[in-house]
Amino acid sequence: MRRNSRCGLLVAATGMLVLGLAAALPAAAHEGHSGAIEAPRGNTRIADFDIVRAAIAIEGDSAVFQIQVAGRAGETRPVETGRFEGSAVHAYVWPTSLDTAVVGFEPGQGILALAVTFHPDFDDNAPGRERNRHVWHSHWVVLGPDDACGPGALKVRDIPAGAQPRLPGDWPGVPLLLSSPDLPPRLLGGTVEVRVPVAELPGLRATRFDGVTAGLRVNANLHAPLLCVAEVFDVASGDLSLPGRAMPAGTR
Repeated sequence: MRRNSRCGLLVAATGMLVLGLAAALPAAAHEGHSGAIEAPRGNTRIADFDIVRAAIAIEGDSAVFQIQVAGRAGETRPVETGRFEGSAVHAYVWPTSLDTAVVGFEPGQGILALAVTFHPDFDDNAPGRERNRHVWHSHWVVLGPDDACGPGALKVRDIPAGAQPRLPGDWPGVPLLLSSPDLPPRLLGGTVEVRVPVAELPGLRATRFDGVTAGLRVNANLHAPLLCVAEVFDVASGDLSLPGRAMPAGTR
């Protein structure tokens, strides 16, 4: 699938989530008994963004977010430019049906996604934490449609000048609905993994999810929309129907 068609799928799914219709989305075609999404190889020429499986497994008091790829996870990274404006971000993303209020934003703000990102040209860690531009790291992001990013494209939602929305305590101070939780990802072989305390995600067992690999770009003019989804490499379900379910580890 090409960029515009994939971004269009993301926008359609975002609208459904905002309307609270995620539970009605089709799932049987993609979802295994484990709740994971099994995906065919070869959807993108970049092997480390070619998703073969996406899952959220509940292991004790942790929710383990996993994306498995055909190549070595994290191998492809954006080229450093030395400038913030116009710089690139690579991401492994789990779009979910969780409400944005779960992690500290105002409710109903868009599609809440956990993202593991790398961007060599800027830092966006929470205040008081070390720089993070040189490592893969985690964010909660709120996505929404904006044709200013391109026809049928998505962005990380901007915070308008003067607005004072509710924000998580680990908000990094950027004008975006984005947080920087202390959830270090693990990239090993073909797997990207993030462990999130189950206690921090009420409603997790009813959550639907998908897996996405994508490239984002900072606006060259540094105005809204500040951070757009510029390219979608792969979608685990193929249609962003959020067929995955969080399930206890070992469920078959």
